[in-house]
Amino acid sequence: MPSRRQLLSRICLGLLAGRVTGLALAQTQPAALPAEVLANIPDARWIGGARLRYFGWSVYDASLWAGPGFNPNGYASQRFALSLLYLRAFSGKEIALRSMQEIRRVAKLPAETDLTWLDTLQDVLPGVEAGERLTGLHGPGSLALWHQGRALATVNDAQLAARFFGIWLDPATSEPRLRQALLAGAPP
Repeated sequence: MPSRRQLLSRICLGLLAGRVTGLALAQTQPAALPAEVLANIPDARWIGGARLRYFGWSVYDASLWAGPGFNPNGYASQRFALSLLYLRAFSGKEIALRSMQEIRRVAKLPAETDLTWLDTLQDVLPGVEAGERLTGLHGPGSLALWHQGRALATVNDAQLAARFFGIWLDPATSEPRLRQALLAGAPP
C-alpha cells in the first residue's frame, strides 16, 4: 500500500500532466448556499457544479453561484462565487503553482506579471485538508478568498481575478466538461 506522500506525489504528477480520467457531471446542488456567498451575493443561486477527478482520484467538488442574469460569456465583468470542496489535502504552494500553470495555458504572460501573480497567489492561497472549502468571489475587478467560511484576502487586480476564474470558466480551459457542468444552469 502506498504511503500518503506517495499518493500525493501521484496526484501532483497527474495534476501537472493535466490528464483527466473522469468528471462526475451529475453533482447535485449543495445542501446550502455558503454563508460567505450569501453575505456578498444575497440573491445568488446555484448555477452548476461537478466533481473533478484526475487519474481516478477525486480532487474537489466545484460549485458556481451567481445572481440572476449571470452571463457566462461576460463572466469577467460580473459578480459570482466559485466554491471548491477539496477531497484531498494540498499545500497552498501546490494550489498556487497549479493555478498559475492553468493561467499560463490560456494566455502568455509577461515574465514580471507571471512572477507577481505567482507570489500573490502563494501569499493568499492556504493549504487545505480533505473536507475543507475554499470559496473565491469575483468582484468584478477583484478576487476575494474564504477558507472554511473565514475571509482570507482580497486581491484588487482585475486581470488576475479574470484569469484566475478563467481556470474554470474561460472557453479555453483545460477542463471543458467541468466548465460545461459549472455553467449548466446559466442562461444560454
